[in-house]
Amino acid sequence: MVRQITQHELCDDMPNIMRAVEEGDSFVLTRNGTPVADIVPHSRMPTFVPLGELIELLGDLPPEDPERFFTAVGRAAAPDPHRGPGEPEQ
Repeated sequence: MVRQITQHELCDDMPNIMRAVEEGDSFVLTRNGTPVADIVPHSRMPTFVPLGELIELLGDLPPEDPERFFTAVGRAAAPDPHRGPGEPEQ
């Protein structure tokens, strides 16, 4: 679950928040009640997608739809680094 924190909470409790992020928790940072940033664990982009995973991702695509093909390849190769755990793709 993503927890909202204020800028003051972030400053006052930075060590505990950093520890929680290292353990996989995510936060929405707010200022005056308005969300301004997501604090999420860092995820390294894969340097490659294993062939088996690529075949599985592309298995249902018809060969005549290049737009869907390249969309699926892009998602497999470069997942959205700003999406928090459990958040749907937009």
